[in-house]
Amino acid sequence: MNWYEKLSEYFPIEEMKSQEHMELLLKEKADMYHKDEGPYHVLMYVETNDFLFIDYLYVSAKSRGKGIGHKLIEKLKKHGKPIILEVEPIDYEDTDSEKRLRFYKREGFKHAVSIGYRRRSLATNEVNEMEILYWSPTNESEESILEKMKKTYKEIHTYKDKELYGKSYQHVNEVLTIVKDKDENILEFNND
Repeated sequence: MNWYEKLSEYFPIEEMKSQEHMELLLKEKADMYHKDEGPYHVLMYVETNDFLFIDYLYVSAKSRGKGIGHKLIEKLKKHGKPIILEVEPIDYEDTDSEKRLRFYKREGFKHAVSIGYRRRSLATNEVNEMEILYWSPTNESEESILEKMKKTYKEIHTYKDKELYGKSYQHVNEVLTIVKDKDENILEFNND
């Protein structure tokens, strides 16, 4: 099974980029879009001057619990930059969603609770909500994380979308928003 098949078998269709999209990123954005692949893992990530974004992290079920995910995260942390990723909210019918969140919490990732992420899938036309997690060696603000996510969305997620999918994804400001409470106060992050 090739790297794309592994990813598409594991991740829901509404979260997947097409193989053509990812191969184009690897070719045309090779300075920032990378693949780290081994017999039991596939890691697709973005590296810029000031942050990393994990696009996809897959570790095969038969090798989980052997520290592969931890080693990959540690390798990225050595770059000394904030690391950002999107995860599905916990779905109690899908035990993997809870395990993923627990894994990232153990690795020191925090929820960016003031950032909302809602994108309509071009594949299914359904709205997909994600949570933003981040790790930072420098106590990065959520406002800074939001700007980095917007850069990722514009340069990676929507790269040549009209050409690749026949239509465009929503504008970045519709997808990534500041979450406010009922009194219009921006939600504060709580480290607990």
